[in-house]
Amino acid sequence: MADWIEHFTGELPLWGKQLMIGTLAAAIGIAAALLAHRVLFRVLRKVARSSQSEADDILVKRLARPARYAFIALGVAYAARETPALEVAWDKVSGFVMPFLLGWIVLALLRSFVEAMALRTDITVDDNRNARRRRTRLAILSRIGTFMIVFVTVALMLFAIPGVRQVGITLMASAGLAALAVGAAAQPALKALIGGFQMALTEPIAIDDVVIVDGEWGRIEDIRTTYVIVKIWDERRLIVPSHKFLENTFENWTKQSTQLTGTVMLYLDHAVDVEPIRAEFERQVRADPRWDKRAQGLQVTDMSDETVQVRLLMTAANSGDLWDLRCAMREGVLAWIRREMPEALRRNRTLPTAPVELAASPSMADAIAVAGEGKHAG
Repeated sequence: MADWIEHFTGELPLWGKQLMIGTLAAAIGIAAALLAHRVLFRVLRKVARSSQSEADDILVKRLARPARYAFIALGVAYAARETPALEVAWDKVSGFVMPFLLGWIVLALLRSFVEAMALRTDITVDDNRNARRRRTRLAILSRIGTFMIVFVTVALMLFAIPGVRQVGITLMASAGLAALAVGAAAQPALKALIGGFQMALTEPIAIDDVVIVDGEWGRIEDIRTTYVIVKIWDERRLIVPSHKFLENTFENWTKQSTQLTGTVMLYLDHAVDVEPIRAEFERQVRADPRWDKRAQGLQVTDMSDETVQVRLLMTAANSGDLWDLRCAMREGVLAWIRREMPEALRRNRTLPTAPVELAASPSMADAIAVAGEGKHAG
């Protein structure tokens, strides 16, 4: 290639001739690489579209851009082998370019794998426990893998600088002190990162889990490497460090399944007839489509000086349905009691008290009579 280009350089100075040769060789290599990339990926797209799976479409889409620049780098590297003037310039930048492109391609492969696996985990179905577990694990491992790929890529790029390489060797000589210093300074970050690993393995929470954290009811919206985003029922977001789910107690309402049991408490008068209320509650709960037909019942669970405590128990397929069902039963049963059995509602009773009459003893009556007679006589 260099001899062919030499023919067109004419009587240019040596430096100009070398610059022209290097530029033309790089341009030819880039053009050939772009042509090869275009042909190859056109074929791959046709093959991906002809298949029924969406995973290959995702893979081709993710790899198209980093592969284009990788082809360009390979074209320039091949041209540099044939052109000494270009080889000198390529040797100075290849230590940065090649690790960067390699890391980009590995990162694209990781993300295409995660995206393809996410297609198989549909969390919109009713029984989505396994799907939510897989998607949670994918999300955590994807972020950890991304961090490691970026870290290794940047390290390889920095080690291409001779000064940085020498600094690394010097630090290795004092690895003990450096490890202590880094460990002390990065303790919070390492704690959060290790917490992310533990959450991926132990799975105390999963995406879309219903939890109560710090007295707030919400759903797990996203799980990051160092923190978790909880979507509160009123559209607020609660940002919780990952290690808090490993060190502190919290409620997970959907750890095993989304099915839940709920109660409604009514405080009625002591004279209430419970059986008609039980029949009305059973009628209402069976007519409500949010009841999942697992359990329902009415019981008198406690009493005080003024009221009896009546518990309405019901079940639902998920926390949202259970909340709406509890509200509906509370409103419906109370409305029926006010309409059909108003005497069942709590009343304050004030009983009249008869006047107290003191009966005089015979001896006292005689003494009073004698005293009266003596007074009149005097």
